Amino acid sequence: MPSKTFMRIFVGICLLSSQLALSAQPLESTEFTLVDRFNVGGEGRWDLLTFDTKRHRLFVSRSTHVQVIDATSGKVIGDITGTEGVHGIALADDLNLGFTSNGKGNSVTVFDLTTLNVIETIKISGLNPDVILYEPKSKHIFTFNGHSANATVIDAITLKEINTISLPGKPELAVSNNAGNVFVNIEDKNEIIVLDSGSNKVLKSFPIGSGVEPTGLAIDKEHNRLFSVCANGKMEVLDSETGRIISELAIGSAPDSAAFDSNLGIAFSSNGDGTLTIVKENDPDHFSVSQNVITQRGARTMAYDSDNHRAYLATASFGETPPAMKEQPKPRPTIIPNSFIILMVSLKH
Repeated sequence: MPSKTFMRIFVGICLLSSQLALSAQPLESTEFTLVDRFNVGGEGRWDLLTFDTKRHRLFVSRSTHVQVIDATSGKVIGDITGTEGVHGIALADDLNLGFTSNGKGNSVTVFDLTTLNVIETIKISGLNPDVILYEPKSKHIFTFNGHSANATVIDAITLKEINTISLPGKPELAVSNNAGNVFVNIEDKNEIIVLDSGSNKVLKSFPIGSGVEPTGLAIDKEHNRLFSVCANGKMEVLDSETGRIISELAIGSAPDSAAFDSNLGIAFSSNGDGTLTIVKENDPDHFSVSQNVITQRGARTMAYDSDNHRAYLATASFGETPPAMKEQPKPRPTIIPNSFIILMVSLKH
């Protein structure tokens, strides 16, 4: 008969194997729900958000400054000022640097990710830098400039502008495959441009099917899939290597951001109509809308924490919309003072 010591070891191995098998099982549910609201307040409208995975912080552009928010408590823990007309924030963790695109200043603010202290402000040749992206292989910063239809390239080591890439139209959101290629939506041409970050040249372009005015863009790096969300309420899924349209899905209206959770195989579209559309990647060639989470009107920009499966969305409470004027043909509704909030949508456990 086996000894008691042998039996204890055998039982222990069986229990450990069972625990490992359970931990390796996929999550039974991929349902998301609105779990929290952070009453942030403060002055300024808002644009893009960026999540800092390493420090669990949220960077939020607020017209003339960037609020830094603790992603757990919702408390403002820092403020980066002097960013006139700020649109986006890019993080270079390997360099411990952050970068903001300042649309009205035609500049990029460089700050320390640990202290949040401003290091330098770089004047650029591009006009109205909007989306900003850090490409880790080349260590280049790209600003996508709305008024000059081009991309400014900055060396993130020397903090100097090194190139300008002409684009066929107005650039919107961009993503990197972390292997040297950068993809950017061209809003007024309904296409995606592929850039090589080493040579800083356009490689090719892809039409995005029946999608109109693409804004948000996300990527599944493992399966080479792009998710482009469009103003006509469609998410176009493309092969990032060939441009082949793989799927077209209905999303909410007025989207502005997209994200992809590689652990869950889920793509997201945050929509201004007050919904967060969730798309399941059943396999790399088949996709389906699994849920539309109710958020709040205006919550069209988003940052995503893939480690904890949480989406953070920005919005506020709105008043009346002023009448259209010659100088302002598309007026925006007024914002009720101090009503700015961050919504947290999380995986339901």
